[in-house]
Amino acid sequence: MREQREGILSSCVKLNLNSPDAVEIAGLSGFSAVWICMEHGAASWNDISHLVRAAKIHDVDVIVRVSKGSYSDYVKAFECDAAAIMVPHVTSAKEAAAVVEMCRFQPVGMRPLDGGNADGAYCVASQKDYLANGNQEKFIALQIESLEGLEAVEEIAAVPGYDVLTFGPGDFTHRIGKLQGDPAPEVEAARERVEAATKKFGKIGFGVGVQGTPQEIKDKGYGIVNLSSDVQALESAWGAALDKFHQGSVRAGYYRMDAGKTAQKS
Repeated sequence: MREQREGILSSCVKLNLNSPDAVEIAGLSGFSAVWICMEHGAASWNDISHLVRAAKIHDVDVIVRVSKGSYSDYVKAFECDAAAIMVPHVTSAKEAAAVVEMCRFQPVGMRPLDGGNADGAYCVASQKDYLANGNQEKFIALQIESLEGLEAVEEIAAVPGYDVLTFGPGDFTHRIGKLQGDPAPEVEAARERVEAATKKFGKIGFGVGVQGTPQEIKDKGYGIVNLSSDVQALESAWGAALDKFHQGSVRAGYYRMDAGKTAQKS
């Protein structure tokens, strides 16, 4: 999350397939972060540990969308040394404050100690460094995905101790009885309200489904933008190959090695 402190718009890709190889490909491609989902996905905590290790090879941050639940659902991602957690379906300032209390050490919160995991360098880190890392180098993101959350978004954004606010357009659209792709001006109005609250209270915006130039996106308060997913990329590439096949153009499968290609992080 160094890029956020330097004012750089960070690129992210969502990974549904829980593959360390996909994490490495994301890093080699130049992405700054990968977004792993435990809310809807099948990843175990052991999977998360291996995904974080793969990300560290290429200096990629791991954002884990946790299952909404208890203290253990939240802090285990940090103990695997993920850079950030994303808590879904936050609906009140009280909920936001509870997440901060569970996930931050004193004096910000009341998270219990255990330096024997990856985030404490397996007891190699000093307690002072372990605590500082947990409070200063780990990010907490909260998702607004409902009318209840939207009505409280200004109060949620005002809660201290967390870093990132994001609007979930998919669930919000569903909850107001629309399908993705339907004309829904109320969805864009909701996004704009979340953007305004994010900027007003100095949070970092995490963009899902946002459009514009990088500068336009930054001007709206976003610091991180999700650009794609592994399943989308596979479906698109495989679908294109099949389309060419059905159109009578066949090129046998092979690996294309682009000499001299280097990844550049935005």
